[in-house]
Amino acid sequence: MSGNRIQPRSVARLAAVQALYQMEVSGAGVDSVIREFSEHRFDRDVEGEQLAAADEAFFAELAKGVVANQAKVDQGIVKRLASGWRLERLDATARAVLRAGAFELMYRPDVPTEVVINEYVEIAKSFFEGPESGFINGALDAIARDARD
Repeated sequence: MSGNRIQPRSVARLAAVQALYQMEVSGAGVDSVIREFSEHRFDRDVEGEQLAAADEAFFAELAKGVVANQAKVDQGIVKRLASGWRLERLDATARAVLRAGAFELMYRPDVPTEVVINEYVEIAKSFFEGPESGFINGALDAIARDARD
């Protein structure tokens, strides 16, 4: 990580995925999770490495946006899952990645499609070693076509 400064929005996206996962598994509300990240996770030193700064406003917008629009976001994802697949069948982390990516594609047209897809595929690669990143790439690409064409 050192020498290779991560962009604040990249940190915000990763944190949003982690927050969405945390909300799903713990049942915590979005405001309390955002507060926890702001107070305890951002701008911290981990094992002598200073973590990259997060765009905290963007992080909060992503987390709140997914929660506020979850029915539409989930609908956009389900439309692009293989026939017979349900969102609940996906791993909770994959669900969080897809929800954050789909939200950005659907509600943040100011962010280039390639940036959104590349960022969330990289996040997926940080969590999964198998085919999940390819699956997420394909799903987000299809969601982008639905939302932006």
